Amino acid sequence: MKLAFCLNYYFPFGGLQRDFLRIATVCQSRGHSINVYTMHWEGDRPEGFTINIVKPRGLTNHARSRDFARQVMAQLAVSKCDLIVGFSRMPGLDVYYAADSCYREKVLSNRPLLSRFGGRFRIYSAMERAVFAAESKTEILLIAEAEKVKFMRHYETPEERFHLLPPGIEKDRVANLDAPEIRKALRSEFGLNSEDFMLLLIGSRFRTKGVDRAIKALSALPQRLKERAGLYIVGQDKPDSYIHLARRLGVENNVYFLGGRSDIPRFLLGADLLVHPAYIENTGTVLIEAIAAGLPVLASKVCGYAGYIERAGAGKLIPQPFQQETMNDQLVTMLDWKELAGWQSNALNYAKSADIFSLPEKAADLIESAGRRKMSC
Repeated sequence: MKLAFCLNYYFPFGGLQRDFLRIATVCQSRGHSINVYTMHWEGDRPEGFTINIVKPRGLTNHARSRDFARQVMAQLAVSKCDLIVGFSRMPGLDVYYAADSCYREKVLSNRPLLSRFGGRFRIYSAMERAVFAAESKTEILLIAEAEKVKFMRHYETPEERFHLLPPGIEKDRVANLDAPEIRKALRSEFGLNSEDFMLLLIGSRFRTKGVDRAIKALSALPQRLKERAGLYIVGQDKPDSYIHLARRLGVENNVYFLGGRSDIPRFLLGADLLVHPAYIENTGTVLIEAIAAGLPVLASKVCGYAGYIERAGAGKLIPQPFQQETMNDQLVTMLDWKELAGWQSNALNYAKSADIFSLPEKAADLIESAGRRKMSC
């Protein structure tokens, strides 16, 4: 089949972007041609992909998103594809990969009343409705089961259009026989000894990933722990305001912004604890990656994949509604306890039997099925 993949932006360090690339690569390996439509592509271009850069008009992100959707569908009307797969919400999709939480639910539940009357809400709600409305034909690849009830409540989406996918982390996240040597080398690179704590936070949108919460929890540690702990933040975003926060709280020498990196597996093996106090997180693939690497986790219960931490016995969850003091206490408890090795063992044992790898293949199966149905009509 000739497949069209549509997403607003591609950069190598985004979770949605990595999922797109892996799914598209699996489809390509099965003989399908891959045609990508995006506003911006950053990084290497996969061999064999046809990448179409669309330059939308508009002064705001939502206006550009709407014009991007319009231009893409106009181009696809001329350059026929067998199936249109969206990683961004827009009209005209055959299949949508639902990586984001329900926008309408988020605004109506958590945003000020006035936010419902602007162009942003109107445009994004309309684009979401185009995918999830009862009369739409778009098949939905769901990665967070809890979101299904929200979409159904707001749009009366028929349940049979949802297809739940398992997590899909890469096999290089799994701890192997070389793990102790990799851990030793990474810690040596950062000047850490066996008594030091490497707290790891991975995410490319610092505001939603709770970087401020992690810095505050670090600053609240007792001195005996604070002098041994460092927070290492891996992700692509602007760190200025968080550097200022760390300086104001007196922990600027304990916080390290490392930018987006391609050697995430080394950090998962070298760290002592993953902290992920997200404000909102549809899934949280990094939680599953930590399990596979045997890295204990302290994460917000709001994360879609938080249940895996409980089932694996691989750490602690910060209850909702979030309280900074609660996270502070949990961090102290985790660093004080001798349970880190136990959580590590639990995680590794869970990863041996759980289906946490097959998302790209299952998504490709569903894309192929949708394509066959469409072509047979």
